Amino acid sequence: MKVYDIEIPDPRKIAELIAEIAQAQILPRFRCLAEGEWREKGPGDIVTVADEEAEAALTPRLQSLLPGSVVLGEEAAAADPSLMDLLRKHQPVWIIDPVDGTANFAAGKSDFCSMLALVSGDRLLAGWIHEPITGRTTMAVVGQGVEILGGPLDRTLPDPIDGKLRGVVAVGHRGKEDLARRATAVRAKIDQVRSLRCAGLDYLRLAAGDLDFLLFSGVMPWDHAAGALITHESGGLAGYLGNDGDYIASAAITAEGVLAATRPEVWHHVAATLAGGSTEAAMA
Repeated sequence: MKVYDIEIPDPRKIAELIAEIAQAQILPRFRCLAEGEWREKGPGDIVTVADEEAEAALTPRLQSLLPGSVVLGEEAAAADPSLMDLLRKHQPVWIIDPVDGTANFAAGKSDFCSMLALVSGDRLLAGWIHEPITGRTTMAVVGQGVEILGGPLDRTLPDPIDGKLRGVVAVGHRGKEDLARRATAVRAKIDQVRSLRCAGLDYLRLAAGDLDFLLFSGVMPWDHAAGALITHESGGLAGYLGNDGDYIASAAITAEGVLAATRPEVWHHVAATLAGGSTEAAMA
C-alpha cells in the first residue's frame, strides 16, 4: 500500500503483529508483576518489564517490514532523549507506546492499550490502538478512514454545540503552568468527564462519539500520534494548541498542549475558550 509515495506494509498485518506481541509480552504480566518488574522513571511515571520487552520485540520486526524505517519507542527515548531527533528527518518513523496507561496496568486495572503510529517528515501515515484485554484493534491510514478490526467504526456524534460540551481535561503537572490556569475556564463551561488515565482509550471514546473533545497537557508523540490520525480520519481535528489543529509529531518538545475534537468547529470553540477569546468569533 502506497501512502505519500511510501510503500507501507499491510495495516492488518501490523495489527496482527501488535496483537501477537501483546499476547506474548504484555498479557502474561497483567496482574502478575513480580517484585522488581516495575519502577518509576520519574515522579508518577511508571515503566514495567512488559513495556520494555514489548517495545524490544516490536522494534526489529517493524523495521524488517519497512526497510529504511527507524523506531522511536517511549522506553528507548526515556533512556536516550536524542532519539526524538528522528522525527526531524525524512525516513519513515515508527512511534511505539508499548503499554499506554502503564500505571493502570501495574495496578491491575484493565484500562491500558498498545499504540503504534507511522510518520514521515511530520506527515501521519497510519496509526493503531490495540486493546489487549478485548483483542480489538482500531486503525487508520491517512485518507482511508478508520477501521476496527472485524468491522467498521460505529460512530454516534454528539449533538451540535447548543449546550454543554462533554470533554476530558487532562491538564496537570505536565505541560506549561499557564495552560493549567486557562484550563480552569474550560472546566467551568463543560460537562467534564474523567480521563481513563490512558490517552489511547480516551481517543477511542472520542472516535466513538462518547466525548466532544480531549485536552491534554502531556504532548509526547507516542501518546498522541495514533489517536490524532484516528481523530482526523473519523472527521474530527486533533493537534497542538497554537498550530490551528495541525498535528506535527516533531513539535512535541515545544508544544503547549494537545486538543482533539469530534469536529473542527468544536476544536476551535475550545481553543478560543482557552485563549480567552470570543467563542462566537471562533465558530464564525
